[in-house]
Order: sequence, then C-alpha cells, then structure tokens
Amino acid sequence: MAADEVDLDRIRFTSGASLSPDGSAFACIVDDGGYPRAVQRFLSGRRTTSARWVELPVPGSITRVIHSADGHMLACQLAPHGANRTQVWVVTTDPEDRAARRLGSADDSTVELIGWDGTHVALVATDEEGVSESRLVDPVTQDVVVLDRRVGGHLVDAWRADAEDGYALLRVGPRGYRELLLRTRGEKVPLLPADPGSTTDMAIILDGHRPVGPSNPYRSAGLLGARAYGDRILVRSDNGCEFARLLEVVVSAEGTSFRVLAQRVDCELDEFIVSDDNSTIVLLWNIKGCSELQILNLVDGSLNDPIELPGTVASELSISADGSLLAVTVQGPGMPPSVELVDPRTGEWGPVEPARTEVERMHVPQLLEFEARDGTRLSGWLHRADPSAAQPCPMLLYFHGGPESQERPGYNFLFPGLVASGISVFAPNVRGSSGYGRTFAHADDRYGRFAGIDDVADCVAHLVSCGIADPARVACAGRSYGGYLTFASLTFHAALFATGIAICGMSDLESFYANTEPWIAAAAYPKYGHPEFDRELLRELSPIHRIDDLVAPLLVVHGQQDTNVPVSESEQIVAALRARGGRAELLFFDDEGHEIVKRENKAIMAATIVQWLTEILAPAPLHAPQDRAVHR
Repeated sequence: MAADEVDLDRIRFTSGASLSPDGSAFACIVDDGGYPRAVQRFLSGRRTTSARWVELPVPGSITRVIHSADGHMLACQLAPHGANRTQVWVVTTDPEDRAARRLGSADDSTVELIGWDGTHVALVATDEEGVSESRLVDPVTQDVVVLDRRVGGHLVDAWRADAEDGYALLRVGPRGYRELLLRTRGEKVPLLPADPGSTTDMAIILDGHRPVGPSNPYRSAGLLGARAYGDRILVRSDNGCEFARLLEVVVSAEGTSFRVLAQRVDCELDEFIVSDDNSTIVLLWNIKGCSELQILNLVDGSLNDPIELPGTVASELSISADGSLLAVTVQGPGMPPSVELVDPRTGEWGPVEPARTEVERMHVPQLLEFEARDGTRLSGWLHRADPSAAQPCPMLLYFHGGPESQERPGYNFLFPGLVASGISVFAPNVRGSSGYGRTFAHADDRYGRFAGIDDVADCVAHLVSCGIADPARVACAGRSYGGYLTFASLTFHAALFATGIAICGMSDLESFYANTEPWIAAAAYPKYGHPEFDRELLRELSPIHRIDDLVAPLLVVHGQQDTNVPVSESEQIVAALRARGGRAELLFFDDEGHEIVKRENKAIMAATIVQWLTEILAPAPLHAPQDRAVHR
C-alpha cells in the first residue's frame, strides 16, 4: 500500500468498490489516466477523509479488488500490460506495509479472483489447455486446496470449503446453459433441478447456523452427509421461469429444496448481495435497462420500497458486515461511473467526497420499442443530436458486445462527442441481448443469428420510417460481438450503411475459434455453433466470406494484446477489403487488450471515430464538444 496521499481532485471515474467489514473504509478502482488502479479510502461517516494508492510491482489494469473477512488484507485482480489474462495479488491494508504477494503457479495462464473463504483467497486458475482449477490459497504460506478441476469450471462461492463438511459452489456449462454444483463431503451434486437453457450463475452461501425458513417441495437427489439442521444458499437463477429471480436453497440430510424469495414477472434480477450477519439482502432489478434498488429483510422476509438512485444504471454492490452501509457503482448518460454510499435502512446517500461538479450536459436518451419483421419485440436507446430537428439526421447504430450483454442508459464515452458533432446514436438490443428474458436471450443461438443480423436492418427501417434517420447517412459500429455484428451488417445488408467501425470484432468465426483462448471457444459453442459439427453454419455467418459485398469505408480498432478476439480477425478483413480496392483503415493500440481501458487511448479512439463519421456522413455540428469529465 503506498504511503503517499491521493490527490482526490484528480479522481474522476470510480467503480468496483469493496467495503471493509466494519464500514470504516473501502477500496475501489479509479480511472484517472493510464491503466485503472486501486485505491483505499478511509471514511468518516460516508465522507472520504484520506486515501492511499494500492501499489503492485507489475503495470496493468486493476479489474477487481476485495477486502478480506477481517478487513486486514486486499486481494486484487490485475491485467498486466493491458492484456486479457489476469493475475491475483494480495496486499495488506496497513499503510506502512508495501509488500505484495502474487498467488498462482507458473502453469497458470490466467487467474481470476473470486473472493475470500475465511483467511483463504478463492480463485480460479486456467492453464493453456483451458482446464480450470478452483482453489483456495493461503496468502501467507501459499498453501493450496484444490476444490475442482475441469474444462469450463468456475468457483462461485466457498464457505469453509477446506473442511470436510464445508461447501463450495461450482458453475459448470457453456454460456446460456449454466448450472451450479454443490460440493461437500467429497460429493458434487446439482444445486437446482435440471432445466436446459436456464442460467444459474450467482450464489452466496449463508452461515448455516441460522434457523431455516420454510421451503416448497421441489427436491433434488439426496445429498449424503449434509447437516441435519439445514444450511441456506441464496441463488440468482432463471431456472423454471423466464426472468432471473432470487431463490433460497436449503441443504439438509434429505437433499436440497428451494423457495422463491423475490421475483418479478416482467423484469429480471441483475445482482444481489447479503450482509455477513444475514440480516439484509440488497437487490438490483433491471427494468428495460434501468436499475431499481430494493432491500429485502432476510429475518422477516419483508421487502422495502425501492431506494431512489442518483443514476439510471447501478451495479457492483458491496455491503458492510452489519448491513448498515452499502457501496454501489452508479452511472447515467451524462454521469460517468461513480462509487456512491447509501444507508440501506434509511435510503440516505453520501456524499463520499465533496460534491462533484458535472460539466458534461447530455440529454436523457429515449427508449424506442418496435417490432422486427417476424414480430419479435425489439428496443433500443436513442441519443438524438437535435431532438427538435424537423429533418432526418445522420445516424450511428452502435451494437453492444456479448451477444448476451444489454444496451442500457449508462455512460458511453463515445456518445457525447458524436451527439455534439451532429450525429445521433441509436443503441439497439437485438435478439440475443440479456435483460428481456431467457427466450429472447436464446433467440439468436446458432441458426437464429441470421434473424439477429436481420434485426439490424429492421432497426434502420424503423428509424427511417419515423423520420429520425437520413437513409443516405446511416453508419454502424460496435465492440467485440458488436464488432462482429458491424462486419455482418456491412456484408448482409450492405446497401443500408455508408460506413462502419468495428472494435475488436470477429470477421471469421472459424479462425476466431482456432485462435482464441480455448476456454472462450468452448463456452461459445451453443451461441455460434461448433467448429467441427457446424462448419457450414460458421462459414455462412462469417463476414469474411461475404467480403465482395462490403463496399462501405471501414475503420477497424483493435488492442494488440487482445487474446479473446485475436488481432488477426481485424487484420484479415482489412487486407481482404484493400485487396479489392476498398477503403479500410486500422487504429491499433499496442498497450490494450480486448477492451480499450486507458483514458488517453479512449480519447484518441473517440476523436478518430468522430472525425471519420463527420467526414463520411457530413453532419452539421450543433455545438462545440464540452469537457466530459466529472470532477471530484
């Protein structure tokens, strides 16, 4: 831990907070230039009094930080040199102790931080062959307890898992088909009944010495050797329903049973957290992309009225041991991510620091809902450059990644400069997006991807028919899967687009499978198709094989350290387009991976994209771009 004080006035974007158990401090990730780093902040009430940087011996992005159960240590997840593979380091919270210890072995390709189980760090280490090992590691002695080893395995939570009668929860299965296994006394059994196509991916093991509440008669196979009095596990799952909900699973000598603690019929549970004293559950609901924060009292089962959020989208919950203080990352269209503190019992917010001045002013986007050609309901967020304009305007369709991600009314560093330059942005949720139920999320699997690509054309048709978009000045862009969808849109529906911008996107699904990390490839088979059994499908869906249809100018952005979508995916489509006399330009960042994380690189990318689009779409600027920073 660095001894020098942090200049709080320089801190702008903050996220990923971890409260100390006693609520006297929190650690979070700060993006104020260079790679995002971790900081520890000391509190008086809910106001920061001082702060110190976390120092690690390897340069790179801090992507996660978690306090130990006693508050004396911090575990940090680091992506060295902007790459995608990560390491786990442990430091103490003592300002005078600057030592940092790396956890892992020489055979580990990437190590992911899960949390703490008592004095042990819980992590998942994956080797070059894609075999994942769920472990508990003593940060002092480096002693290791292996809980599970398999391709695609992932530790979710552990409670005294190093003991014979302890518990560990293991996530298994590919994307969209995930379930949890409960490990105890040498056995591993499904936590919930089988339900193909459901996703059970988040759970918290409660202290088993509290009384067990009533449960309904859904029982899985017997679990031999489990405690007779019953232990409880809280689970986020869409098992048995359309939208993810909160379940309480009870484990006893008879097996497992579950009951519903909280659910809604038309929206899903994004995430939840529970205080260590088992008194308070914090729920974040996703309502058409907007967040709603609610408190569930676990003792009596009462559900409080929602707490008003200071931003439209919230995430990354952390709560003190007694449930009296909650940290949450909030953001909005004109509000970059910011860690805020609230008393979950009174609903009273911060301030964490002296009141910030928001110098970026951006209108609230409009939610558009309409039907695709086959009747499927689509939606998206429209950021209009000039809401009062009588004439159609230049339009950029911006696609999120995933494809299971969701476009939400949060902060996007690209949008303000585009809107200020006279270019409207429509960010759609085509089929395959999350937040709209499991049926919609699976609607683009394998052969359904053709319909997902057609959704893009239906978005353009809707914007044009409403008089919002000028059909001669429509562009498309996106990152990761959104980059793939950009390539696909420019080839499957070439006549609709004047240009496209692909950021870290796949141009050939076959070469993507061959060159990406093996654990990423294995998880993607149900989404795109299998590289051996679905060869024809992958070829049909790959934009590189439709390159003769790509006639629009193309800008490609990629991080050289990307191992999720290798840089060759961008290089090969640019080379193919140039070989045919087309216009294709590359913007590479040597110090970035699959995400562009450095603020200076984001600024370069944003300026390049604005310049590219204003040249090709030739909009009339509305006003000069403003400083988009939020000052603390």
